[in-house]
Amino acid sequence: TLYFIIGVWSGFLGASISLIIRTELGMVGSIIMDEQIYNSMVTAHAFLMIFFFVMPVAVGGFGNWLLPLMMNVMDMAFPRLNNLSFWLVPVALLFMSLSLLVGLGPGTGWTVYPPLSNSVYHFGGSIDLAIFSLHVAGVSSILGGINFITTCMKGKISYVLSFEYLTLFVWAMIV
Repeated sequence: TLYFIIGVWSGFLGASISLIIRTELGMVGSIIMDEQIYNSMVTAHAFLMIFFFVMPVAVGGFGNWLLPLMMNVMDMAFPRLNNLSFWLVPVALLFMSLSLLVGLGPGTGWTVYPPLSNSVYHFGGSIDLAIFSLHVAGVSSILGGINFITTCMKGKISYVLSFEYLTLFVWAMIV
């Protein structure tokens, strides 16, 4: 349930940023007067929708109750690992939000690319916070992936299922 709540909240935030971006594209300079802020909003929108909307809802929200149901197992292999995986998401979201407030913001998404993330291309710690946010979100996804794969393997072994009988959702999580 917590994954759905943070996913829906991030979805609303991302949709509102999307509306601002679309309005700005319709009449350039009408809402956002600074290009750096606009670029930071586009970058934040991309990261927000991928790491804080799609991943928590698809993997965390549906996976927590749908995967055990489809595998016919009682619970995820490591429920505490799943809990830890969730609580990294708000921390990553906090760091992403703070990156917009530090200096001039992270700017375009290309400045988050490691070869371009040195002090020549940005003016402070905003890029560092954005990159750290992505790393924390990535650790959360990796922990969730480990839990999914372990649950799939545990369910397959305990119920002697062959891989041909696994559902598409389970295959997607394994891949």
